[in-house]
Amino acid sequence: MIAGDTASSFLLTWRHGYNRSLFKGDLLAGLTVGVVLIPQGMAYALLAGVPPVYGLYASLVPLIVYVLIGTSRQLAVGVVAIDSLVVAAGVGAIAPIGSDSYLGYVMLLALMVGAIQLILGFLRFGFMVSLLSKPVITGFTAAVAIIIGMSQLQHLMGLSLGSNLNVFILLSEAAARLQEIQPASLMIGVGGIVLLIAIMKWLPRVPGPLVIVLLSAVLVYFADLESKGVAIVGNIPSGLPTPSFPLFSYEAIRELFPTAVTLSLIQFMGIISLGKMFGVKHGYRVNPNRELMALGAMNFAGSVFRSIPVSVSYSRSAVNDLSGAKSPLANGISALLVLCTLLFLTPLFYYLPIPIFASIIMVAAFGLVNFTEVRFLLRTKAVDGIIALSTFFATLVLGIEQGMLVGIGLSFVAIIYRIGRPNVAILGHLPNSRSFRDLDKRGTAHQFEGIVLIRIDASLSFANADLLRDVIEEHTADKKVRAVILDASSVNDLDTTALSALAEVNQVLRRAGTLFYFAGLRQKSLDMLDSSGLMAEVGPSHFCLSLDQAVLEVLSLWGRESEYLDRLVDQASADSA
Repeated sequence: MIAGDTASSFLLTWRHGYNRSLFKGDLLAGLTVGVVLIPQGMAYALLAGVPPVYGLYASLVPLIVYVLIGTSRQLAVGVVAIDSLVVAAGVGAIAPIGSDSYLGYVMLLALMVGAIQLILGFLRFGFMVSLLSKPVITGFTAAVAIIIGMSQLQHLMGLSLGSNLNVFILLSEAAARLQEIQPASLMIGVGGIVLLIAIMKWLPRVPGPLVIVLLSAVLVYFADLESKGVAIVGNIPSGLPTPSFPLFSYEAIRELFPTAVTLSLIQFMGIISLGKMFGVKHGYRVNPNRELMALGAMNFAGSVFRSIPVSVSYSRSAVNDLSGAKSPLANGISALLVLCTLLFLTPLFYYLPIPIFASIIMVAAFGLVNFTEVRFLLRTKAVDGIIALSTFFATLVLGIEQGMLVGIGLSFVAIIYRIGRPNVAILGHLPNSRSFRDLDKRGTAHQFEGIVLIRIDASLSFANADLLRDVIEEHTADKKVRAVILDASSVNDLDTTALSALAEVNQVLRRAGTLFYFAGLRQKSLDMLDSSGLMAEVGPSHFCLSLDQAVLEVLSLWGRESEYLDRLVDQASADSA
């Protein structure tokens, strides 16, 4: 558990004030989501490259764990399409899909993901969510959604296209084998897509996936479509999964580690972003570290009970909220429905056609593509839009893990660039006030003869120290400049490289007979300047609380304070400004 939490405060945090009225909401939501979860779980298991029953196994223990540890009242957890695709891409690279070794690697991957998340949660690494910026997630999600949709072409068309997840290869192979399409499979798949979209549009409260699954199973049975080449689920073992610890070796862990890290970050980003959204909507807070611990516990415990990696579902969470969920207990109700299915209802799944699962996956996947968001990013901040598009194309062309790394790398480059090239403004005084604004943006701002006012809108560091020094040197080349005042009110911190640059600037200005003043420095920065000796070198009196005070101080030295004071209409207007 997280340091400082007792067992009683760590488990079932939502139970305080829980009553029968809240339970009614959880019961309805849990049953509704459970009805959707059963066909989706089986479909996403196929997407991950494992038999459909493992999607049901993944909908048991992990959901119960979230009831115990989770803090979001509306999140619906379980098998997710993006996670399943990452699993297929990562594990498929080291073992043939469908083999016993592949299945063992998937269980081991769930264990590794859970262990990583538990460790990060225990160490309070919830801040790592910032590694995945909005542009990265937007581009990555759109690309993965397309990959997910295209990966289902083989099931939709009744073909065997192999396990390659490169969209372009899949499309070219499918185009080359159009003559081999199974008409009955295509009919069921396309019909499922059309019906599912229609239900979502005109009957949003009806569980569309369940409806198309039942109708397709009836159609396969009475029309004997199995004999016409339609692949079906077949026998599904009934009963509960037998607990067993995944087998592992150093070599397997080494090969799966990049996938485990990637999946850990993707899952955490999803659960905390969606959790925060529902928290804001319903007026409560979600703790990132607690959610990270819950996510880790779900995957770790689930792996022992034959679960593939799980996280939070966007679509099922929306259904959960719409259906009235009031606590994580709704997930427990869904798990209970899955439990009853495994114990008593698995024979009913025999005739379920595989193409109908492709329909469910493709509709859910393409619903995640949001190019409107990309256009918004390009319009609002071009750099963020470029990062989103770069992540999108890198994921499509290079692969899932590589695309994510490209996105994170570009985000870091953008951050370093912004730190290294911050806004440095030359300021002027606004009449009838004690305010100063950028001369480039306020034509009414006034400069005082012989004084240059400079503001840097960033912390001072090795990345931007040279920039500040260059700006000061550029604006003091005119011999008429007798004083430089640095407005440091936006500076939260500075490092030793910045200290050295400021010391050099001070020496250059001193040799030229130019005064150097600081305004608005925070106490932490003042302490650094003091301990480094730079404050004594510049002169303690050259550090002022505000730019207003610094300007008046310099003008007073020259007997010109009236130039400033006369611009203040009266004290009342100054105070109101």
